[in-house]
Amino acid sequence: MDWRERILVDQKILVGKPVIRGTRISVEFVVDLLAQGWTEAQILDSYPGISREDILACLKYASEILKSERVYPVPA
Repeated sequence: MDWRERILVDQKILVGKPVIRGTRISVEFVVDLLAQGWTEAQILDSYPGISREDILACLKYASEILKSERVYPVPA
């Protein structure tokens, strides 16, 4: 699955934060719920407008962004 089919970045929606297409639910919010220990089932029950594939797309988006991140050490 290509996350680009499910994740949208639009300056008119949440000031350009990536969101699940057709919603105002941000990738950041979904990843944060998972980091807090929410299960996929809890997210789907609480937000019936999204699907399992949307959750996976959020994780794939986050993974791709982190993989492209560059870290430059700064001497102390």
